[in-house]
Amino acid sequence: DSGDYSQKSVHVSKHGSPALRKTLYQVMDVLIKTKPDDPVYLFMDKKRAQGKPYYVYMTAGANKFLRIYYGRVKEYLASLPASE
Repeated sequence: DSGDYSQKSVHVSKHGSPALRKTLYQVMDVLIKTKPDDPVYLFMDKKRAQGKPYYVYMTAGANKFLRIYYGRVKEYLASLPASE
């Protein structure tokens, strides 16, 4: 049945910057080892508990990290006084 297929490993997309991808995986690795209360850690832990492969939950965690980081930077820039 098509709905019962369970893939054991997933290839990571090779689009984008390899250096950025490597850096993001390093950030996620440190985050997993040191920040158990972080929202990104909790998200990745949930994905891991769902049985997702390593690169799937690491990529999803990196995506979540970037979204949170972008939101914080955008919020910070909006709080700065307007320059003329």
